[in-house]
Amino acid sequence: MTTPHGEGPYHCHAHVDPLAGLRTPGDPPCDVYLTGTVFLDIIFTGLDSAPVRGTESWARGMGSSPGGVANMATALARLGLQTSLAAAFGDDHYGEYCWDALEHGEHIDLSTSRTVPHWHSSVTVSMAYEGERTMVSHGHEPPPEEPAPDCPPRARAAIASLTPGTRAPWIAQAARKGARIFADVGWDETGRWDLAALPDLEHCEAFLPNAEEAMRYTRTRCPREAARALTDRVPLAVVTLGADGAYAVDGRTGETADVPAIAVEALDPTGAGDVFVAGFVTGTLAGWPLADRLAFAGLTAALSVQEFGGSLSAPGWTEIAAWWRRVQSYDDQDPTALRRYAFLEDLLPEDARPWPLRRAVPTIGFRTSA
Repeated sequence: MTTPHGEGPYHCHAHVDPLAGLRTPGDPPCDVYLTGTVFLDIIFTGLDSAPVRGTESWARGMGSSPGGVANMATALARLGLQTSLAAAFGDDHYGEYCWDALEHGEHIDLSTSRTVPHWHSSVTVSMAYEGERTMVSHGHEPPPEEPAPDCPPRARAAIASLTPGTRAPWIAQAARKGARIFADVGWDETGRWDLAALPDLEHCEAFLPNAEEAMRYTRTRCPREAARALTDRVPLAVVTLGADGAYAVDGRTGETADVPAIAVEALDPTGAGDVFVAGFVTGTLAGWPLADRLAFAGLTAALSVQEFGGSLSAPGWTEIAAWWRRVQSYDDQDPTALRRYAFLEDLLPEDARPWPLRRAVPTIGFRTSA
């Protein structure tokens, strides 16, 4: 398998361990555990507008990559966290490709995952245009399987996507084993927007909804007010504000943080929310101040939207270092903005490549020449 740019099948990332100074012999076997559905994402870019009914649209670019929960897993792994993913994979070519890309390309632990015989992979086609996206998905629930006694494994943290009206037993199990639970939530299709319908919040250390979700759940009209209200249910509330950045409240200490977004030209927002969560989890496990965690999460998300694809666009430390070196080269750069990210200086690898970087785009079906 080759790439259109001839750079090999996977993107190369400098190894940085943000938890190096915290590791001990008795640590859990993984830093972060997560579970969910893996999709094969097929992404079309370079569309001038949304597809019009009854017409054919041509895209100027495309790529394929593992998607769904793989977006979050890849973002975590590229930031240097030992990541364990439990997921079902189809026994078709798409499933084989996604498994190989995650296990060998991103070094994600798939020991708790499985290949399901006679079950096909879920697929999403994503079309990016004008900074927005339209998606069409297809898939079926895999047959149930009793979890192994050691699943979920011991981990420093676990990331959960909460579903209104549903309790996921693994979240309580992970919390009992000492994992710090970080949760986001999707749109409430029931329209109830009732926090009581998210029973697993009681196990969570942090809840990271977007502004609209936060305000609907708290019946407030301001996202910052919503964040404060959420701390009645969860110790740490982080509300993403889109182009306005993010706001967080630690209900245990009363600390707040408000970090503006980095202005970028967005190519494809697919997976940006997952990258934000991964960045915030990384900073939290590393013990950074709240404002630094928010700034780092926002930075990684901003870098991701400048590339297309979900898991493909997740930045590693090489990309972060390249951005930091580049942004300091501007003579008119705001000194206050530079100081906001100065905490990165001691973390970044020295061998950052020039900016901008080309991304390796896996394309299914090509073979390497003999």
